[in-house]
Amino acid sequence: MTFSEENYLKTIYHLTNVADDGVSTNAIAEMIETKASSVTDMLKKLAEKDLVNYKKYQGVSLTERGKLSAKMIVRKHRLWEVFLVEKLDFSWDEVHDIAEQLEHIKSEKLINKLDDFLGNPTKDPHGDPIPDANGLIIKIEKLLLSELNFHQIGICVGVKDSSADFLKYLDKNRIALGSQIEILAKEDFDQSLKIRIDQTELIISNKIAGNLFVKLV
Repeated sequence: MTFSEENYLKTIYHLTNVADDGVSTNAIAEMIETKASSVTDMLKKLAEKDLVNYKKYQGVSLTERGKLSAKMIVRKHRLWEVFLVEKLDFSWDEVHDIAEQLEHIKSEKLINKLDDFLGNPTKDPHGDPIPDANGLIIKIEKLLLSELNFHQIGICVGVKDSSADFLKYLDKNRIALGSQIEILAKEDFDQSLKIRIDQTELIISNKIAGNLFVKLV
């Protein structure tokens, strides 16, 4: 596959996780930042390779072959993110763009050795699950912080928004994977939260809370 074809598969895979039915060409075009007509042309090519199921005006879904291929791309991306953070001391807001380039390396042997070298991690620096060599994913039960109620406590296990700006905000406020967060109060007006992290109290917006995944204690 070309880099562009791999990027399309990965995009469809991510959108499939939030779509009830097939993924629309407009949703793909918006995420990749291209024209819908260009998306249609690519989907026809991917369908010819038995990577997607595509019918005009009915959306697109991944075939079993396409789903496995997408998972392998995601696997490479997230393993490289772990490597960059744990072995090269990159911060978690720096690694996405670099991993976008490294994920296109074709060598399966290299990726499997990288996986073993890292100790076979099951999640990346942002808390997202890493598929194993067979495409299996270990999922954990998680909620958005915004869904917790008064006095509930959650452990931060991931982020919904992995943009550099959001991750820098979390660093500035010392919110990280593994942080224990207790809900002290919730404002009825705007749903902002007063929280406690370790011994520090902080007020965060509903938007921030809606981008943090937690596991209930």
